[in-house]
Amino acid sequence: MVDKRFQPVSGLDLPRFAGVPTFMRLPQVDPASKDLSNVDIGLIGAPWDGGTTNRPGPRHGPRQIRDQSTMIRAQNGHTGIRPYELVNCADLGDVGPNPASVEDSLERFTSYYDHIRQAEILPLTVGGDHLCTLPILRSLGRGNPLGMIHFDSHTDLFKSYFGGFQYTHGTPFRRAVEEGLLDPKRVCMIGIRGTAYDSEDRDFADSVGIRVIAIEEFFKRGVDDVMQEARAIAGDGPTYVSYDIDFVDPTFAPGTGTPEIGGPNSFQAIEVVRHLDGLNFAGADLVEVSPPFDQSGNTAYLAASILFELLCVMAVSRAGRNAG
Repeated sequence: MVDKRFQPVSGLDLPRFAGVPTFMRLPQVDPASKDLSNVDIGLIGAPWDGGTTNRPGPRHGPRQIRDQSTMIRAQNGHTGIRPYELVNCADLGDVGPNPASVEDSLERFTSYYDHIRQAEILPLTVGGDHLCTLPILRSLGRGNPLGMIHFDSHTDLFKSYFGGFQYTHGTPFRRAVEEGLLDPKRVCMIGIRGTAYDSEDRDFADSVGIRVIAIEEFFKRGVDDVMQEARAIAGDGPTYVSYDIDFVDPTFAPGTGTPEIGGPNSFQAIEVVRHLDGLNFAGADLVEVSPPFDQSGNTAYLAASILFELLCVMAVSRAGRNAG
């Protein structure tokens, strides 16, 4: 049963520019509190960019997206979904990284998500750079490899950077496959484009059975057709969704560290998420928003809008699980 305490503050009751910003204006719940047991979907900030190799700043993403998410209302204008009437949602605050240590931060994140997993909460995470996803998968995929639908302009499948360093935002999914956290034959990567150092990442994808849909194929086939294939690849098993904001063309999302031209527009950015309806969600994230390069705030607002679309399809999935 949905608890009325887990409702967002309405802009009709308190102006959107007032109050302490939380994701979607939801109540904040301390992960150490007893209320955690009542949460179905937890929105979590991951303010860490220790894996960034180009333009920094995603550590500031969660705070900016919280602020922009005050503009999001309670009902999806297209689907009619009202997620807060289906399940209990809350802002669970931020995972505390160690900005001086990549290794310690990875361990801190995994420990945090172990706690969330034990509480049977479906996590929806806001990064941070894409390395944040690896420790989440180390928790959620341990002992049960997940499928994944990945929206990005890069595969993030490289072996290493800078002479053998294995933990950057360009390597998380290579590590996840090697560590048995992802079932590569249930992984689909969508939107890949841009210049390249070499073909190492694509060669690895081919060798393990990861399906890579380049942006040219995406536009040629269209959203409906591509997403049907992605859903078929993921199947009925638990599936993680990882959404890098640089999937979107930098005309619409300039505030990111490694932009690539020739991507989807802002409508297509939310349309692909709506096609995830019915997916067996293990969790999801949205990463790589960099406020220092987002002077208008439009990238963070687009990210908040994508986040709400993810929340809607996840709420339907979790409500069905609760009913079952």
